Amino acid sequence: MSDIGFVRTEMLPEQAPPASAVGIIGWCRANLFSGVVNSIMTLLSLYAVYAVLSFFLPWVFSPTWNAGSLNECREILHAQGKEGHFAGACWGVIRERWIQLMFGFYPKELYWRPILTFALLFVAVIPVLFNMISRRMNWFLLALVVFLATLAFSGIMAWILMIVSGLGALYLAYTLVSVNKTDRAEQLAAGAKRLPNPLMFTAAFPFIFPWLLWGGSFWLPIGAALGFVLGYVAYTVLARSIGGLVGLIGGVVAAAVWWLFLVGGFASIAESILPLSIEAVQSRKFGGFMLSITIGVVAIVGSLPLGIVLALGRQSDLMIVKALCVGFIEFIRGVPLITLLFVASTLLNVFMPPGTNFDIILRVLIMVTLFAAAYMAEVVRGGLAALPTGQYEGADSLGLNYWQAQRLVIMPQALKISIPGIVSTFIGVFKDTTLVSIIGLLDPLGLSNAIRADANWNGVVWELYGFIALLFFVFCFSMSRYSMYLERKLQTGHK
Repeated sequence: MSDIGFVRTEMLPEQAPPASAVGIIGWCRANLFSGVVNSIMTLLSLYAVYAVLSFFLPWVFSPTWNAGSLNECREILHAQGKEGHFAGACWGVIRERWIQLMFGFYPKELYWRPILTFALLFVAVIPVLFNMISRRMNWFLLALVVFLATLAFSGIMAWILMIVSGLGALYLAYTLVSVNKTDRAEQLAAGAKRLPNPLMFTAAFPFIFPWLLWGGSFWLPIGAALGFVLGYVAYTVLARSIGGLVGLIGGVVAAAVWWLFLVGGFASIAESILPLSIEAVQSRKFGGFMLSITIGVVAIVGSLPLGIVLALGRQSDLMIVKALCVGFIEFIRGVPLITLLFVASTLLNVFMPPGTNFDIILRVLIMVTLFAAAYMAEVVRGGLAALPTGQYEGADSLGLNYWQAQRLVIMPQALKISIPGIVSTFIGVFKDTTLVSIIGLLDPLGLSNAIRADANWNGVVWELYGFIALLFFVFCFSMSRYSMYLERKLQTGHK
């Protein structure tokens, strides 16, 4: 019989991993110093970073915020023993002109209107972009913003807003109480279900947004909204009595006739009966990031649905529809945006009836939206082409018609696949808003040139462009991060 006394009869206790293999040391050894070449490249990169930061950081942290001109900046830097063009940044120009870079030449006493507009924009996009905020919280934010708006309005508008926000607050309080429920969680759930869908305000925001920025009679956006109601009624009546295609054409014609010929008279008559207007602001006073955000938001919101329609039209079996969509997409994608902007600023009025005053910003909004829609159509078409034919066959096997299949089966999957391309197009469109400075609109770049024309700031370049670049980076980086969040949220693959 063999001797087994040397065999261990119990397990050794677990040992902690070596300190050089875990934590920051382990990560550095595995990623930065895993070999001779990798170690040399790491050291060279660290030296390059040090060289850049040692030059850049002293330039950035310059005590010139209170300077009133470029000469004062140089005097402050000279007192600290710094000489040369890159001795330090002249941040006094940002302190003095940052409001102008934000609002352009918008009247100072009316700054609350663009601020309120973008606050309402935030409330309007929450139910579309996110689902972590409850329905009650969304309406609470809206009631809070509307109540704060009463502090800026005056006259009958202030009373109307105060009554609306007060009734909304009372209704929110009422939903916290449930007569038939005893459990608190069930109370809250039952109360939230009684609240209307916050997407109702999202749908109404496109009509509130231009009224707040441009001003005028509130009956004009109401009349514009009534055009959609009239078109829907005409479509419903004609579709039931004659057919769907005739109903669609009739609805479009009815809405177009209302918008082109009747909405102005309606707004004038309603304004004479119940005046609901605020001070009008001309488009030439728009500028800065307010103008860039306005153009970017309208182009982004308008290009996605229009791009979806164009993508579906390009894949249509109807020859005329397909030819029109293909011709539009290829023409727009084959022409630079700057050319379309010149057309919008100089030639578009030629095609309008004599005496028509077609606002320059409205012309730019139309052209930028159409330009973005052509690229969006190709992005969506790529998502549609990536779907296997089994998805279409599955929709047919369920007995769905074309529009039901697109809405319930095809388009949700195609848009999920196209998220990176869609967001990239959005970012590109937002950055392309700087091109409007070439046709005379004072976006941030256009305003920077105007600021540099001032004798006090003649010669300041990097500070202005750096500040503008930083703000654009914040917006574009936020869109990029949201794209990554949305991809993770909609990820349905199995690992």
